[in-house]
Amino acid sequence: MKRLLALFLLSVSGLFAQSERIDLGSHGKLTLYFDDSQWKIESADYGDRRMITIAPKGDANASCTLTITFPERDRLDSKSRLKMQVEIDGEKFAEGSVEGKAVGREFGVHAGYGFYCNFTDPDLVGKPPQPGNFKVISAGKVHVAPDVLVEVGINADGFKSDAYQSLLGAIEGMDFDPPKGK
Repeated sequence: MKRLLALFLLSVSGLFAQSERIDLGSHGKLTLYFDDSQWKIESADYGDRRMITIAPKGDANASCTLTITFPERDRLDSKSRLKMQVEIDGEKFAEGSVEGKAVGREFGVHAGYGFYCNFTDPDLVGKPPQPGNFKVISAGKVHVAPDVLVEVGINADGFKSDAYQSLLGAIEGMDFDPPKGK
């Protein structure tokens, strides 16, 4: 009986999940999974890059942007190089943040490897949420394949908020299907 109940609960949870498949043409496909259907996803193709914008359907004060690029030369071919680049890129946010320094944290991805840095706006600490004005930001990159790099920006009112955790989970749970023949 317990096994039957567990199977039922798993199948019902799938009804509330959302996934978005992003076709990268000759570079493969990415799939993002969300734990609920509270997000709207817009995609734009600019030839040399894809821009994905994830925004809440409701009143959550959070957003995520993904910029997918296709480097001809893989300059971030090791975890140490990628972490260093993420920390260098993060310095522009670090100066005005509570943290004061860009410290790379590893994404728990299973499609490639990635790092991000967290930053908190000191002017918004302790204040009530303001729509479109975010207390925290995470900026990073995921090296999905030698020719697929995903730049990530997550904005929210707190690192432990449900909205932030949902967006982080979508990035960390991302799947990559390489093109056929590769």
